[in-house]
Amino acid sequence: MKDLLLITPPFTQLNTPYPATAYIKGFLNTKNISSYQTDLGLDVILELFSKNGLEKIFSTKINHQELSENSQRIYALREEYLRTIDQVIPFLQGKTPTLARQICSMNFLPEASRFNQLDDMDFAFGNMGLQDKAKHLATLYLEDLSDYIIENIDSDFGFSRYAERLGKSANSFDELYSKLSNNPTFIDSFTLKILQEKLELVQPKLVCFSIPFPGNLYAGFKCAQFIKKNYPHIKTAMGGGFPNTELREVKDQRVFEFFDFITLDDGELPLELLYNNLHISEEIAEYKRTFLIENQEVTYKNNSKRHDYKQADIGTPDYTDLKLDQYISVIEIANPMHSLWSDGRWNKLTMAHGCYWGKCTFCDISLDYIKIYEPISAKILVDRMEELIKTTGETGFHFVDEAAPPALMREVALEILRRNLVVTWWTNIRFEKSFTRDLCYLLKLSGCVAVSGGLEVASDRLLQLIDKGISVEQVAKVTRNFTEAGIMIHAYLMYGYPTQTVQETVDSLEMVRQMFEMGILQSAFWHQFAMTAHSPVGINPEEFGVTPLKQEILFANNDIDFKDKTGIDHSQFSFGLKKSLFNYMHGINFEFPLQEWFDFKIPKTTVHPDYIHDCLLDDAQFGFKGNSKVVFLTKNVIAENRIKNKKKYSGAYTLLTFHLKTNIVKIDLEQDKAEWLMKVLEENSIENPKKVTAQQLKNQFEENFEDFELFWFSKPIQQLKENGVILSL
Repeated sequence: MKDLLLITPPFTQLNTPYPATAYIKGFLNTKNISSYQTDLGLDVILELFSKNGLEKIFSTKINHQELSENSQRIYALREEYLRTIDQVIPFLQGKTPTLARQICSMNFLPEASRFNQLDDMDFAFGNMGLQDKAKHLATLYLEDLSDYIIENIDSDFGFSRYAERLGKSANSFDELYSKLSNNPTFIDSFTLKILQEKLELVQPKLVCFSIPFPGNLYAGFKCAQFIKKNYPHIKTAMGGGFPNTELREVKDQRVFEFFDFITLDDGELPLELLYNNLHISEEIAEYKRTFLIENQEVTYKNNSKRHDYKQADIGTPDYTDLKLDQYISVIEIANPMHSLWSDGRWNKLTMAHGCYWGKCTFCDISLDYIKIYEPISAKILVDRMEELIKTTGETGFHFVDEAAPPALMREVALEILRRNLVVTWWTNIRFEKSFTRDLCYLLKLSGCVAVSGGLEVASDRLLQLIDKGISVEQVAKVTRNFTEAGIMIHAYLMYGYPTQTVQETVDSLEMVRQMFEMGILQSAFWHQFAMTAHSPVGINPEEFGVTPLKQEILFANNDIDFKDKTGIDHSQFSFGLKKSLFNYMHGINFEFPLQEWFDFKIPKTTVHPDYIHDCLLDDAQFGFKGNSKVVFLTKNVIAENRIKNKKKYSGAYTLLTFHLKTNIVKIDLEQDKAEWLMKVLEENSIENPKKVTAQQLKNQFEENFEDFELFWFSKPIQQLKENGVILSL
């Protein structure tokens, strides 16, 4: 028996657990509250895509006369699917890598319409590795089966979402309530069977559903309905990203036929109080940001005077109970950043709660998850990384920050290097000018392989309107720094922002084209602007030239329909923007006129064809910043004293040889200066937590020699800087 059962309902990701329940379980451990967590989505997928599951799919009665040609083919090949499914799933779980050769033989998997893309895919993936190609083929195989399920069994099915349409800003609860009143669907039958097994095993007092997305809202309600009907003594609660953004104004009492409580924002204290309330009378119960029914009315209770927990006190995420070795790595499309999201399992951590910038006008900056900024110390973060490595065996980390702070990223990188940890990590950033060449190189050395960030609209006027705090030129320089360090960049792009003109959309595309052509972006994705209720645009639409189309809110409220005073139909750009991007990501067709991507007339770009190139012209300054921290990344140096008579030195000098991972750097200095530098390297190696400043180095140098700047910007020292031996941060 456990006190709490924590559930992520179907469906989120296939390759890694959504981290909310692991975060909550880690916190509950610090309070000695027992809990069990489960990812129902994974459990359902594994039962559905098994020999037994496919037998149920293919034995479901359907009208064979009305089948599409694709479904007829899949049904005709059902024995081949039944023969191969229990080999494909373990392969995608990383358990049978040798099967890759069979899959790539192209005579092993049955093929339906998804495989028609293969001509495109050969171009898209190039000569990808055997394992990746096999994963992609196995993914197409599963998608064929998914198409069959959607067409013939359950039209709401989707690998990473279920009945998502019902949850997307449904101002009224009517449609969802109507579907919940129906008999369980084919997929529901799998979900509810597994849920019952978990309830019998755990026997919880309270079941907590984490609902991060519209795509797992219906399943969450269906599970809660099952509990209310069959286990009426068990309390149910909902929290997570969906209620935090969409259900802040919920008024429909019918919602509480399924859930006793809906909590908002950080879940730690609200859940602790709900647990405490199980053992006390309602008269003295305390709540934190919780909706419930009181006196036959939906009531929002926030009567606890206790403050939310600091990030340092919420414990390390705990993945116990989750089937970490059974998650499925898939490769759907040829986007290098998407492969990070869907291929491989990542431990999820947060460097800082909230966003340190917190100004972007399209963002939900009025809500606590953005508004309340609280970083964690680098030491605690890396402690948590080490703990997760021990408990999960995984050394990959995805920091799920709104925007990771550059100064904290630097400290985390240094702490990782000090402890000699070998990890792989990636995160989301703002394109800050703080991301210098040296900082990007340090991040790479610590294991950073990719960053994603919002370029949004590549137009300086609109970036100012968004209050993004960046310019296109700054983004170009930062992406250049990351790229040169060997860190992949993914840019979030936006079109259709209020008052955006057709000319600005075309010019944004030209900026993006040039960035890909210069090789400083490797991945990107266009999103059409959506106005949300909790963003500055949603709160004050008239200031941004839009008119909201308001409706009565009884259930969900986040995305708001609106009219833009420009009257432009921005959706017409969707296909052309995405098609051009697909080409640019594969390094082709940069020479095509932008008009080539659209089937309607667009204006010519006003952006100079060398704009991004000119932004990147070397702007290195030889200015001396006394407060910059100086890091010496190696002390492995071989010194040889020599004599020579040349213009450079007459007499003794020292040849210093640095053996770096991928190259050898040799410099020669006067013997006394070489000795001084070697002493500095020894005293200020990466293991030393106290970083020396440039001014301190200058003071030390000038105790023995003259003109530190002349030495610091000399050719030999510049050579060490260019090879990453010396970093100024």
